Amino acid sequence: MRKVNLFLLPVFIFLCLGTALAANSAKYVFLFIGDGMGIPQRMAAREFAQGKLMVDRFPAQGITTTSAANRFITGSAAAATAIASGYKTNIGFIGLLPDGNKVPTLAELAKKRGQKVGIISSVSIDHATPAGFYAHVPQRSMYYEIELQLAESGFDFFGGGGFKDPEHKKKNGPRYVGNAYTYAQKQGYKIVKSKKEFLALTPKNNPKILAINPNLPDSKALPYAIDRTQEDISLAEFTEKAIELLDNPRGFFIMVEGGKIDWACHANDATTAIKDTLAFDRAISKAFAFYEQHPQETLIVVTGDHECGGMTLGFAGTKYETYFQLLGRQKISFKKFSDQIVPLFKEKNYSFEQIKPFITEYFGLKFKGNPQQDLLVLLPEEVNFLKQAYLKTLNPETSKSKKEYILYGNYDPLTVSITHLLNQKAGIGWTSYKHTGVPVSTAAIGVSAHLFNGSYDNTHIAKKIAQAMGLENFATPSTKQIFSYAN
Repeated sequence: MRKVNLFLLPVFIFLCLGTALAANSAKYVFLFIGDGMGIPQRMAAREFAQGKLMVDRFPAQGITTTSAANRFITGSAAAATAIASGYKTNIGFIGLLPDGNKVPTLAELAKKRGQKVGIISSVSIDHATPAGFYAHVPQRSMYYEIELQLAESGFDFFGGGGFKDPEHKKKNGPRYVGNAYTYAQKQGYKIVKSKKEFLALTPKNNPKILAINPNLPDSKALPYAIDRTQEDISLAEFTEKAIELLDNPRGFFIMVEGGKIDWACHANDATTAIKDTLAFDRAISKAFAFYEQHPQETLIVVTGDHECGGMTLGFAGTKYETYFQLLGRQKISFKKFSDQIVPLFKEKNYSFEQIKPFITEYFGLKFKGNPQQDLLVLLPEEVNFLKQAYLKTLNPETSKSKKEYILYGNYDPLTVSITHLLNQKAGIGWTSYKHTGVPVSTAAIGVSAHLFNGSYDNTHIAKKIAQAMGLENFATPSTKQIFSYAN
């Protein structure tokens, strides 16, 4: 009988365990980030839909703190960097530590080891959250440089909004190489800008894809879900196509951002925020369908980068009651109303009496009837509130007083006053036009999902995903051992 070298036994056991861990690691990873989606946004969407969301079905549910390195209330760039890399950074930094050193991201590491990578967003694809997974810049507003780094990332699929600065307004600096779309094509990307061409994409012989929604009405972003038409590509359709194109034996990493939840909350438009949250949840459903086919190899994580607007589920005027069904009377987003309807009022110099039918048509608020019997009927003081806001819309001041900012933020006074009244009647209040520091929820299902239970910081999301993927060296002090960057 051969003797066993007891000295080598621990090494043998460690290697066996390492092999087992690698075999059980997540091969397919989905990371969903609801920008601005705090716990109230998620609960409001659930209540409006009168049932559980897909994310509510996930067995692991945690609470996540969100602060930046240099500010308690974070921004999307710092939050994206934390979630993508496991490191805190300063406001406005993307993919950099506070000292300016670059840090690798989950997506870059997945690509480095041979997996395919997809990045999807309902806002411009060079915006802070998507950029957090492929770019490294000291200012999130460096859109042109971010676009060049997108093209150089080698990632397999980008989908959603377009580029904000493809011609580089400044046209200077050592990195100016002409049109950013043209540069992406030179790096091997096929640019798809029609829904028909997008739906026709197949995995066979496809190059790297940069798919852009044909309609970009708002800062190169997709329309809000409430305004979407059949010609638009939904977040769910982008997610479904990414799965189809990226599925392969070595696996993939896909990040999907619901970016306009945040934008709607900045404007205090609960209906629009809720409908974008539901659209985000439908995208999660596409990942869940894939998970059901590969339950032993897939991990899905859903989180938010921060809360936005200070949304509260409960309002003094409704006491303990909520009437979220009233939000269903709103037909268009605040943005479409302020961009397309309000200019008509100004152009034709409409009186307040003349705009009343428009308010009723698009938001359901009524100027006649019994407010005791119909909650949508405005009280006299509420009518006066709208009238005063309309006067501010017709005669905007160059600088707003603190009182006016609290009433209207930087938005059209009439539009934001309408959404405030409708939201209050539904039982929803707001405290801010900016982000807040409250925690967000994180949920998970699949391989190593149990890691996402409990309470933890947003930097731990990256570390937990890295652990689930078997990226043993991720987020160590010596990042040079993992990834090398050219200065």
